[in-house]
Amino acid sequence: MSALRAAAVLLLSLIVPTCTGEGGNCSCDISNSRCDEFGVCRCDPGWDGERCDRCALTPGCVHGSCEQPWQCTCASGWAGRFCDKDLSICSRQQPCHNGATCVMEDSGDFSCLCPEGFHGPTCQRRTGPCYLNRSPCKNGGQCEDGDGFAAELTCRCLAGFTGRRCETDVDDCTMKPCANGATCLDGVNRFSCVCPAGFSGRFCTVNLDDCASRPCLNGGRCLDRAGGFRCVCRPSFTGAACETPLRGREPGWTTLGWDGGGTSERSAAPTSSGGNSSRHGDRLLKVTVSERRGGLSEPQLIVLLVLAAVTLGAVVLTAALVLQGHCRNCGHAPCWTSLTSSRRSRQRAQECHISFLNAAEPEKKKLNVV
Repeated sequence: MSALRAAAVLLLSLIVPTCTGEGGNCSCDISNSRCDEFGVCRCDPGWDGERCDRCALTPGCVHGSCEQPWQCTCASGWAGRFCDKDLSICSRQQPCHNGATCVMEDSGDFSCLCPEGFHGPTCQRRTGPCYLNRSPCKNGGQCEDGDGFAAELTCRCLAGFTGRRCETDVDDCTMKPCANGATCLDGVNRFSCVCPAGFSGRFCTVNLDDCASRPCLNGGRCLDRAGGFRCVCRPSFTGAACETPLRGREPGWTTLGWDGGGTSERSAAPTSSGGNSSRHGDRLLKVTVSERRGGLSEPQLIVLLVLAAVTLGAVVLTAALVLQGHCRNCGHAPCWTSLTSSRRSRQRAQECHISFLNAAEPEKKKLNVV
């Protein structure tokens, strides 16, 4: 470790100005710095340089110098806190317009003495309609007259206002931004929507979940709707919230239908013989008929048609085979080849019928003999 320390001290002595010792033997400016144990100058705040003999300027100082830290002493021809104001601006740049006189001030700024009929920081504005009429624009509108050189003034309105003098508030509800029957309230360059029950959001487009509070009773299923809900009740309950049991109805009436939505349509008719109610002893039995509508779907209809076609084909084929067998027994050609003539068909049918009867008589005789 001692060898490493000695090497570090030797390297620093070659690169950085060293101190020859303590007190008066140190080469650093002892009033602005000190020597550390390695002989390196450590500057006080506000001083800089190898020997800590250079003061630091005020941050932002442009044309200045210092004798003490954080000073900004302006050079000749410059003024201001940061020495950034040119004292010869009136003679070199002539910033004043329309024949105005430029005057330098002690702070380093300049001012313009405007001639009659002109005004403004550099006398660039003419005494025009806006200056004479004291800006007739309303609702914060800006008066413009081309720096006084225009014959007539105009008003540049703020957002939300219109008109020659910005006197008219724009109706922000013209485009009907509120949805679902909400009420639009016009404001200054804005609008607001008063949403109906069941909706929220800036434009009333968010449908609130009316089933969040679980309004359906007795195991009913809640269906959320736009601005409301619908309860699908169990078969034994009815009502808007499925709160009414069906057994609480008057005896002697029949329920002919149930829409399953918390409400039921009831068609009542007095019970009579042959109706939907009957008596067992002295008790009246109530019958609830659920009316359901149904029909064949398209795939079922196609299958039915295919089966009907297959059945019809089988019937036709069977009839043709039977007819061909009878015709062969008669000793004639197949029957379908002779169907071109209706007369021949009738004759052959009669012959086949007679031959069939003649063939049947010996059988009857045999049976009688036996």
